[in-house]
Amino acid sequence: MLSIDPKEIPTAKLQGYLQGAIGPRPIAFASTIDKDGTPNLSPFSFFNVFSANPPILVFSPSRRVRDNTIKHTLINAELNREVVINVVNYAIVQQASLSSTEYAEGVNEFIKSGLTMLPSDIVKPFRVKESPVQFECRVKDIISLGDGGGAGNLIICEVVKLHVDENILDENGAVDQNKIDLVSRMGGNWYSRANAGLFEVEKPLTTLGIGVDAIPDFVKESSVFDGNDLGKLGNVETLPTEEEIDTFVEGSFETKAVLSADDETKKYLKAKEHLDNNEVLTAWKVLLATRK
Repeated sequence: MLSIDPKEIPTAKLQGYLQGAIGPRPIAFASTIDKDGTPNLSPFSFFNVFSANPPILVFSPSRRVRDNTIKHTLINAELNREVVINVVNYAIVQQASLSSTEYAEGVNEFIKSGLTMLPSDIVKPFRVKESPVQFECRVKDIISLGDGGGAGNLIICEVVKLHVDENILDENGAVDQNKIDLVSRMGGNWYSRANAGLFEVEKPLTTLGIGVDAIPDFVKESSVFDGNDLGKLGNVETLPTEEEIDTFVEGSFETKAVLSADDETKKYLKAKEHLDNNEVLTAWKVLLATRK
């Protein structure tokens, strides 16, 4: 067995061991507002429930390992002492992941991820309409666990109101674990779907995705694509060029045949097929070719 002294390995490697071995971890999809009132939205997997009376949730926005900077969520929570914690189910996992893109301060991740802002009843931050359970919280305390890269900051939240989608309840009014369809974080790109098993979501860490707001309306308005599809499409840095699109179409007899048909739905389903196979740039080429 490999025995490791945490002080003798780089923090990034230690973090990999911790996150790979301790899971699945529930996800706090935290909504806050900044000093100018701009919404901020980001997921955190250092999260759990710790008390029912009073109802206490705790999540931890860690200092970034690579440069020891702190996250907008922590800044906003310290400033306003309010947060909404939304749970993440499978239907919104790609959009939640996209929202973790490190956009500049003042960028509204609700807009970039294509999720809907829903006013809260008690606190100022918005709820995520698409989330099946939303917790309005006041921040009771923030405990810094260190001042180096990778150090956590425990945000201790008291739930002042919760909102539950009635569609996820069983005949007794309890949360049906199949209907809520929760997802959780594992190590690397891996997630766990509570009722189905492991799957991967590509991390938007090294580049800034164009965002769902940059996707053409004809795609967003199509019934073929769901929120996860839009999340994948928004997680690309740039769109294919016309030359790349033409080269792809000319080199694929099957795609060329689909695009030559009059059936728009059939064309979109071809792009959907590529998305399901995580061939996102290919899906973009098909979609953009439909408008050439």
